[in-house]
Amino acid sequence: MLRSNMINTSGYFYILPMEDDMEVDHKRRKTAPADLCSQWSKWQLLDSILPTGGFAHSFGLEAAIQARIILGPEDFKTQVIHILENTGSLLLPFVYSATISPDLDNWQKLDRRLDATLTNEVSRKASIAQGSALMRVAAAVFTEIPSFKTMRDAVLVSGAVSFHHAPVFGVVCGLLGMNTETSQRAYLFITMRDAFSAATRLNLVGPLGAAVLQHQLSVVAETVLRKWMDHAN
Repeated sequence: MLRSNMINTSGYFYILPMEDDMEVDHKRRKTAPADLCSQWSKWQLLDSILPTGGFAHSFGLEAAIQARIILGPEDFKTQVIHILENTGSLLLPFVYSATISPDLDNWQKLDRRLDATLTNEVSRKASIAQGSALMRVAAAVFTEIPSFKTMRDAVLVSGAVSFHHAPVFGVVCGLLGMNTETSQRAYLFITMRDAFSAATRLNLVGPLGAAVLQHQLSVVAETVLRKWMDHAN
């Protein structure tokens, strides 16, 4: 049976838009271009091609392999769960606090607090390197938001910020208009993404195996998010 929005012309059927479809399409067209561009910016922030230095951080996987703590995919899976838990408990509060208040004063306060908290020098240097790269990229890419450049220039002159990654990520998410739940989920996503990228580089797991395992661990990541999200620092 043909639907009422089909017509027959010379043996060919054409589907005409229903009134409801036309109304939805009309509303979609009325969406402000700025809002749509903002959506693209949020997706770009999570793109692994963004040069933020995440590829240089192995989350201790290399040392764990050398110490024979990680011998195969199952050991790696356990390690990723530990990484997610550590990220959730330690870093999500900084992402959350920076997202809800992405201003210079709050950023400086959060950065100093995290700098005092990170006692592991390797993790500290990795955090600073990634955060510095992310803020540099944000200032260069998202030029429609002048705050990125003005905030970065201000702290480069004053030296008041070490550019730790979690607060910078929260600031970027906040200025891009991302809500706190999305910013915290995004931070866990890039943490897991970079861990799997490191495992692939170290030949611990193949690209397809990494994709399968990452999908399986998404349930764990969401559980970690629900456990630690919205804890202010």
